[in-house]
Amino acid sequence: MIIVVMGVSGSGKTTVGKALASALEIPFYDADDFHPQDNIVKMEQGIPLQDLDRESWLETLSKNLTQWEVATGAVLACSALKEMYRTALHSGVNNDMTWVYLYGRSELIKERMAGRRGHYFKPELLDSQLADLEPPQYGWHFNISSSADHIVKSILDKLRHTD
Repeated sequence: MIIVVMGVSGSGKTTVGKALASALEIPFYDADDFHPQDNIVKMEQGIPLQDLDRESWLETLSKNLTQWEVATGAVLACSALKEMYRTALHSGVNNDMTWVYLYGRSELIKERMAGRRGHYFKPELLDSQLADLEPPQYGWHFNISSSADHIVKSILDKLRHTD
């Protein structure tokens, strides 16, 4: 089982993803941990990433998803902003992936980002992510105005009813 919790930075991917992985007793991974150092430096400097910047990162994540699927399954928190990114992520996975899209008002997301400490993604980059975002026409969509606990419970309910 591979579940990707996606959305722009600050939408709660890590919070929801960790809680979901814990409930399912499978590993959690944060795609941010797999960025090459050059990407991190750009984001720390407030420079938006381009498609070319993301290529090696997506390739690494795709290879890992293939391994995680065979091993234990996983929950991955990943922005996956564009359809081409989601296609790249899914390329090595043999079975269906469950996509969970977290969305909400930009004001709420900016408020959450302002409260984060120690994250290299600068809040001023949110507008570039929102501009790049191609919401998926599939998967499960959750408005982040609901609590993370409510979202996780809803995902678990959906998973139980799809088996």
